[in-house]
Amino acid sequence: MQQMSKGANIDLSGLTAATGPLTVALSWIDPSGEGEADVSVLLVNADGKVGSDADFVFYNQPATADESVRLLGKAPTATGSEDRILVDLTALRPEVERVVVAASRYREATFGALDDLRLAVSDGSGEVLLVFDIKDADTETAFIFGELYRRGDGWKFRAVGQGYESGLAGLATDFGINVDDGDEDEPGEAPASQGPTSGTDQPEPVAATPVEDERPKRVRTAKKKTTLPKAAKVDLAEHSSWRHARLFSVTGLRNDQEREVRATATLLSVMAQVPEFGRRLTARFNAPAGTVQTFAEASFKHGDGKVRPDGVLRVARAGRIWTALIETKTGGNPLKPEQVQAYLEVAARNGYEAVITLSNDLALGSEHPLKVDKRLLRKVALRHVSWAEVAHEADMLCHHDGVANPVHAWLLSELLHYLRQDGAGCQGFRDMGSAWVPVRNAVTAGTLRLGDRRAMQVAESWEKLIRQLCLRLSGGTGTGVAPVLRRRRDGDASVRRLQTVTSLVETGRMSAEIRMPTAGGPVLLEADLRTGQIETTVEIPAADRARPLTRVQWLLRQLNEAPPELRVEALTPGHKTGPCELLANLTSEPGILVPGDGKQITTFRLTLPSGMGTKRGTEETGFVRSIDNAMDRFHQDVLQVLKLDTAAVV
Repeated sequence: MQQMSKGANIDLSGLTAATGPLTVALSWIDPSGEGEADVSVLLVNADGKVGSDADFVFYNQPATADESVRLLGKAPTATGSEDRILVDLTALRPEVERVVVAASRYREATFGALDDLRLAVSDGSGEVLLVFDIKDADTETAFIFGELYRRGDGWKFRAVGQGYESGLAGLATDFGINVDDGDEDEPGEAPASQGPTSGTDQPEPVAATPVEDERPKRVRTAKKKTTLPKAAKVDLAEHSSWRHARLFSVTGLRNDQEREVRATATLLSVMAQVPEFGRRLTARFNAPAGTVQTFAEASFKHGDGKVRPDGVLRVARAGRIWTALIETKTGGNPLKPEQVQAYLEVAARNGYEAVITLSNDLALGSEHPLKVDKRLLRKVALRHVSWAEVAHEADMLCHHDGVANPVHAWLLSELLHYLRQDGAGCQGFRDMGSAWVPVRNAVTAGTLRLGDRRAMQVAESWEKLIRQLCLRLSGGTGTGVAPVLRRRRDGDASVRRLQTVTSLVETGRMSAEIRMPTAGGPVLLEADLRTGQIETTVEIPAADRARPLTRVQWLLRQLNEAPPELRVEALTPGHKTGPCELLANLTSEPGILVPGDGKQITTFRLTLPSGMGTKRGTEETGFVRSIDNAMDRFHQDVLQVLKLDTAAVV
């Protein structure tokens, strides 16, 4: 892996012999948990301009027409969130000279408020080729991370690291984007003439992804899409025992083998029939854009016998065929190293590009959950995807991003229904592992100590659980839900897990902060193993009202139907605590929350306690399910009913 410095460039051909598209990943840590950045890509010709608005790739236009560049979207990671971009250099039009990768912030947020800004480029096998860390970000609202550019018959990468304060409109115009010209500067933007704040002889800036009022009006070129409403249709059943007929049924599944076969066939058939869904998943594996065909239970010779992967995925583009073998596990069944290694050998012998494993386990970071002979990975990429990630992509397309064909939207809804059935074995991470019960008992007894290896295993399972929770909430809300890290050192996995273990030893608690864009602030999720309670907490700004009592009444009107056990705390400037009472008691006596010192209320802290399951697995009394239920309850009964005052005190 090559560590790049600002302004440096490198020939990509000298870094890898792997073929296929590259993955460019932008990542950062958001200590505030209140804002994000959006990535964008511009395809620039020799004149320094885009060929047309179609060469501007951003949230509402996530791919070029030829699929040479595609945004893979934000994904929760153990270190916060990551935005990935697939770039197929061989598919770019000849006139494209540069592929410029940038990002922008909004609501006056700056890149200096983010920690650990990083760009990483990986080859088709998943190996990280280069990393560029940006350490001098300050007041910039838009940032060019880097660019891929032609040099002769090959491609090079330049680490740009150039920030701009001129905002979206000026940057977009500089690159020929057809922006709607208003009379006033867009919110949070300086005049376009301010130009760059850093860099010397660097390329011109690139327009970053537009957000809300800042998004250019003429670049909304995405075709009309179809999504399915979440509200249930009128039920015509004569009796409550009747069940709607489903395309993919879990009826008749008798053992793990049958679950794996049906789950694989169900997924692969939908991938082949719904182009948008198939492309989202194949792009994760660095497959080129093209015609997708899928096959089940193909047989291959291996040694003196045969092996039979669960599926084969083939993508055809421009006379070339990209192929991957698929190994599937359902329920709590683990992947088997010897089985996966045999498939890697078969793939290498047949010239296939990848082996894809699919199970309920979640990979943390870029490492595959299995340890295999690394020599086999020189020719074949080993990729992993969780059933939770599959459901997330289907949910986003089915209910938020949309697909071109209404029938395809229905197919995705049927796939989602199948994945969520207990009998399918595809619900995602549902088991805290064998270390959970001994650690829980040790916490209760007060005997847990630092250095206990089982506690580190529980800390890793907690990370997986939080990451899956973020995926599910993202799919449900259509927003980028991700963990919040407050300190730079939190980006190190061993440091994070040690912090969790330390908290378990000292307080009996595990906690995580989750950024939900619609919540008004980060949501704190805490599991107290000593009391058997889960607490979900959010702090929201108080409404801009003249008197403290009217601010309390403003809040109580919105929480009229919230659970009576909800704790409400009023905070004033300079104080971490304040008057606190249960919602049940505030209905008749709202004045309880008015501070006695006469100071104005600036923030309300809302906390909802829930019962904690103690078992390790998928039972109703299990820990994983209780975390899901607690967060769903808080989101539905508290967060969704709150309408923040646009003039709130901050």
